[in-house]
Amino acid sequence: MQQPAPYSGLTPDRALDALASIGLRPDGRLLALASYENRVYQAWMEEGPPLVAKFYRPARWSDAQILEEHAFAGELAEREIPVVAPLALAGATLHAFEGYRFAVFPRRGGRAPELEDPQTLEWIGRFVGRIHAVGATRPFHERPALDIESYGVEPREWLLASGLVPAELLESWTSATALALEGARRCHAAAGEVKRIRLHGDCHGGNVLWTDAGPHFVDFDDCRSGPAVQDLWMLLSGDRGSMVRQLGHVLEGYESFSELDRRELLLVEALRTLRLIHYSAWIARRWDDPAFPAAFPWFGTQRYWQDRILELREQIAAMEEGPLQVS
Repeated sequence: MQQPAPYSGLTPDRALDALASIGLRPDGRLLALASYENRVYQAWMEEGPPLVAKFYRPARWSDAQILEEHAFAGELAEREIPVVAPLALAGATLHAFEGYRFAVFPRRGGRAPELEDPQTLEWIGRFVGRIHAVGATRPFHERPALDIESYGVEPREWLLASGLVPAELLESWTSATALALEGARRCHAAAGEVKRIRLHGDCHGGNVLWTDAGPHFVDFDDCRSGPAVQDLWMLLSGDRGSMVRQLGHVLEGYESFSELDRRELLLVEALRTLRLIHYSAWIARRWDDPAFPAAFPWFGTQRYWQDRILELREQIAAMEEGPLQVS
């Protein structure tokens, strides 16, 4: 029997009733915001500014893991680092209503940062450095670590068992992913034991909003323990020369507050490789959510898997090139 979609019961009325259940007074206007993993709405209030409500995907995180995310964001906000932390309402940051868990955030607007601009990269780097300075002070106890097993091996095994990879491409995809994981292991072995700290975990340009006052960081839903460079490499793009220049600008700001162990640069392409494998499994596991077929109509096609094989082969070569070199 097919399971109902994870948000099939989360109607606009139920979302508004959830907000009312913790003492808020929405005026009935609700705007769905771009989000696939969770359901996120901007809700206008009868008094005061609009708020943002995030309804967590059922069964993804435990209550303890969500609360640890909230505590980390709150800790950063207390240090006046520009992050959007959940509001404590009715004595709590995590709430439940008719089977849905949710949190409420202040609304913070902004635009995408110009990641080609050196000053923008340095500015973002300064705040990532401040986040990491706090993140390094204590460990997560509930949130998982970002490692080869959870981001590479397990998603690969799940996809192999799923039957989603076309039969005519299965051998090529199996070989490419096996070689990619071997390359990731070599990179990690070359880097040696690096410090794992509390991270944003998904620090790409879409989770950094820019205003005239500078950047602020949103969506700590993927916060994990891992190497500091995880929060840096997603800010880089283009060819190798471009990434070296961009990384130099990021580190100019970052190292005003945190020192990056240069051995972690050996992990940049390995972490990118793991994310590619994890991303395919992430989409596949959520295919029963109507938002995913609508957003990713090309997923599962033969062309999709051919492109992933090519992508992984390029990553295998990239991992052999050696680390980015910055002064």
